[in-house]
Amino acid sequence: MSSSREHGAPAGRGVPAAPQKQPDYFATGWTGGRNPWLIALIVTMATFMEILDTSIANVSLPHIAGNLSVSQDESTWVLTSYLVSNAVVLPISGWMSSRIGRKRFYMTCVALFTAASFLCGVAPNLGWLIFFRVLQGVGGGGLGPSEQAILVDTFPPHKRGMAMAVYGMAVVLAPAIGPTLGGFITDNFSWRWVFFINIPVGLLSLLLSGRVVSDPPHLREGKAQARSIRIDWVGLGLIATGLGCLEVVLDKGLEDDWFHSTFIAEFTIVAVVALVSFVFWELWHENPIVDLRMFKRRSFAVANAMMLMLGVALFGSTVLLPQYLQVLMGYSAQQSGMALSPGGLVVIALLPLVGVLVSKVDTRLLVAFGFAVLSGSMFYMSRTINLQMDFATAVELRALQSVGMAFLFVPIQTIAYAGVPPQKNNQVSGIMNLSRNMGGDIGIAFVTTLIGIRAQAHQANLASHATAYDPAYEARLHSIAHSLEHVGSTSFEAARQATGAMYRQLVQQATQLAYLDAFATLAAATALMVPLVWLTTRSRRAAAPAGH
Repeated sequence: MSSSREHGAPAGRGVPAAPQKQPDYFATGWTGGRNPWLIALIVTMATFMEILDTSIANVSLPHIAGNLSVSQDESTWVLTSYLVSNAVVLPISGWMSSRIGRKRFYMTCVALFTAASFLCGVAPNLGWLIFFRVLQGVGGGGLGPSEQAILVDTFPPHKRGMAMAVYGMAVVLAPAIGPTLGGFITDNFSWRWVFFINIPVGLLSLLLSGRVVSDPPHLREGKAQARSIRIDWVGLGLIATGLGCLEVVLDKGLEDDWFHSTFIAEFTIVAVVALVSFVFWELWHENPIVDLRMFKRRSFAVANAMMLMLGVALFGSTVLLPQYLQVLMGYSAQQSGMALSPGGLVVIALLPLVGVLVSKVDTRLLVAFGFAVLSGSMFYMSRTINLQMDFATAVELRALQSVGMAFLFVPIQTIAYAGVPPQKNNQVSGIMNLSRNMGGDIGIAFVTTLIGIRAQAHQANLASHATAYDPAYEARLHSIAHSLEHVGSTSFEAARQATGAMYRQLVQQATQLAYLDAFATLAAATALMVPLVWLTTRSRRAAAPAGH
């Protein structure tokens, strides 16, 4: 195993400094003498737990509201508070890892997330639950970026595809099974167990991580240097304020009718001012919290745009299909979640294959194929989904969509890390995870708002034909009324009931058309990523060490 002495001796006075030799472990991976796959499985365990927690609590909100005697609207702050604190920590996780050590930062996040999960489970009222969810979000925000950076440093470049495939399973599978698991736990036990199940996983992760994870020498050296640098408090305050306000806007915008609400408008202004100021400040600052200069690398910038769109498609579609099944077809939360779960199995089956292909095929081809399949599958869904659809069809549609997702996560990560010095791995992981999470938040806010807008438009259009002057409408109305008279209703009651039945059908049809519009819009947005991928640099042989 190589050590830091391999950096090379300094050049003598008056002699031009020779290029320093990079440590061997930059090319072979740093394992600290442990099995790299053991490290991968241990760090993935906590990340899976955290990502699962972002979706598992959604289906429990009605139970939380009832048990704590608050309204449904008030209970949504349980989700918003977590997302806000999570978003603030994500981009600064790389800086934190460099300053206090990545292993220490990672284990602190696991410990905080686990302790906060217990506190959420015993919270006596909504106020305390929201506070504990903020703490949980702070701990959870550092897990994904830390794990991703650990995997990149642990595995040599030609094996990183398979390592990222393990991480990808957690990222894609957790949101798919979260609603199903959350519905089962809430229906059969209590909403508090949604948080309690994190405790044994967190404790086991702490025990194992302490034994097998270690920081490579370049991180230990960088930690000493980072501690001598003054903290960029202005940058930290700007990004915390900007991302926090942005998360509130995205999560509460639809509920408060977006910019018709003074609350949303004010938070939007604060978010824009803070984030724009943050960009200028960080580009000027000598030691920034987030190294925005990395976006000068075209491949890195494009990879972040594609990861943002992957988040939009992944989380947006994960909301659309279960909502369609529940709102229009009467499925329970658990049943609709079951329609998503087989898609997660498809991803698990394909990710190892993708991990192998990343080291053999131009990653741009894999990304283009993934976005093409993802776009085609959602366009097909926009033409196929109807109210007569059975459960098997819903499963097949989600499975087809999952094929495209499996070919995206690992190749996009590979493009992002290509040519980046190992010293920047922590920064890359934090920014990439922020892009995915923000994409998910944008996707959810976008599709839910689009459904509301398009449902109103379709309802107005359909209602224009529901008049006494439309023969088809009159014929259908009289048919329903005649049937109701046969089962005992008076002619007056039958006419009134028939009109109500027709209105319900009109609303149902308008809502269905709105869902189809949302799928078609996501299909068009993901299709735009296919030509964008060719702006990235052609991938080199995977065996080449990163940063050379």
